[in-house]
Amino acid sequence: MKKSGFGCLVALTLLAFFLVASGAVFTVNETEQVIVTQFGKLVREPVTTPGLKFKIPFLHKVNTFDRRILEWNGRATEMPTKDKTYIIVDTYARWTIVDPLLFFEKLRDERSAQSRLDDILGSETRNTVAKHELIEIIRTTKERTVEVDPDLAEADQGGTIGKLIPIRRGRALLEEEIHETAKGKLAEFGIELLDIRFKRINYNEGVQERIYERMVSERQQIAERFRSEGAGEAAKILGDMEKELREIESGAYKVVETTKGEADA
Repeated sequence: MKKSGFGCLVALTLLAFFLVASGAVFTVNETEQVIVTQFGKLVREPVTTPGLKFKIPFLHKVNTFDRRILEWNGRATEMPTKDKTYIIVDTYARWTIVDPLLFFEKLRDERSAQSRLDDILGSETRNTVAKHELIEIIRTTKERTVEVDPDLAEADQGGTIGKLIPIRRGRALLEEEIHETAKGKLAEFGIELLDIRFKRINYNEGVQERIYERMVSERQQIAERFRSEGAGEAAKILGDMEKELREIESGAYKVVETTKGEADA
C-alpha cells in the first residue's frame, strides 16, 4: 500500500510538472507574430521571430496574429457616380499587420480588423466613386479610339456617337486615390494597406435598360444612315443612267436627221 501510494504521488508530481512545463513554453512559427499579455496588459515586446518561447504558466496569455498578406473582400454595394448613375461596385484589398502591439491595443483580433476595413474601405470607395464620372470608373486606361461613325447624330440625350468624353484619370488612378486616402487611416490600427482594386462593376437594372436602349438607338441610326446612303446612291445611278440615255437618244436623233438630210440632197 505504501509503495502504491508513493507511486501515485510520483505520478501526480510528474503530471503536475508536465502541465506546468507545457504551459511555460509556446512555439512561434514563421507566419506568426505574438503578443504576450497578463490580465490584458502587455508584459513584453511583441515576439516576431520564430522559435520556442517561454512564459509564466496560467498568468500569461499568448495572442497570435498572422504575419502574412491577408485579403479583404468587400460587399458588392450600390453607389452613385458624379453623373448620378447608380452602379454596383465590388472591391477587394490586400493588407498586413505591421505593428502587432498597436493592432492588439486598437482591434484585438482579425475579426475586428475586417469590420474596420469594411467601414474605412467601403466609405473611401463610395466617396471616390461619387467624385468621378461613370466613364472614369469603367475605363482602365485613358487611351481610346472612336469606333462609331463620327458623322452620326446624337443617339439620345446626354450621349454622343463618334464623340468621346475626355478621361482625366481612369480606373487605375481611382484605385490609387482610394488607396492613398485609406492607408493613412488604417495605419492608426497597425495595418498596412498594400493595394485595393475594383473586382467587379455592374449597372443596376434601370441603368442597364437605358444602355440597351442607347445601343438600339445607335444601331438604328447606323441602319438609317446606310439606307439613306443607299437610296442616295441609287438615285444618283438612276440619274446618271437617264442622263446617258438622253445623250444617246440625242446623238441618235442627230444621226437620223443628218442621214435624212443627206438622202434628201
